Amino acid sequence: MKSYKNMTLAILDYAAGVLRMSGQHEALIVVRSNGEVEEVDTFDLSFPLGLEPDISHFVNETKVELQTGDVAVLYTDGITEAMDAQNQQYGLERLCQCIKRSRHLSSREIRQAVIDDVRHFIGNQSLYDDLTLLVMKQK
Repeated sequence: MKSYKNMTLAILDYAAGVLRMSGQHEALIVVRSNGEVEEVDTFDLSFPLGLEPDISHFVNETKVELQTGDVAVLYTDGITEAMDAQNQQYGLERLCQCIKRSRHLSSREIRQAVIDDVRHFIGNQSLYDDLTLLVMKQK
C-alpha cells in the first residue's frame, strides 16, 4: 500500500466484572483500586490485518477480572509518543502514573486528566497523531 497509516482492531467484551479482549493493541493498562498498575500485553492476541488471508489460528483472548474501583484503559500511541519541546516522549510510564493519580475520579474525569496532562507535557508543541483514549471503571 505504500502507506504509513495503520489501524487497530480490538474486540472487548465485558460481563460481571470480567473484561475479555482480543486483538493487537497497545498494552491494556489496569490500575487497581489500591494503586497497583498492571500492563497487559496484547501482542499474542492477534495478527496484523492484511498480511495473511486467514488469521483465525493467530487469534487469542485475555481475561482481566475487575474489582470495585479498578480502572482499565486502552489508548493509541498518539498519547505515549506525544513530544515535548525537548523531543521527549510522554511515554507509557507517565500515562500509567497519571491514571494512578486520578484513579479515584470517574472514568470521564480520568480521561480528561490524561488529556490535560498530555497537553501540559507537550506545551506549545503540535500533536502529530490522534489522542484516542478509552477509560473503563468498575463500579
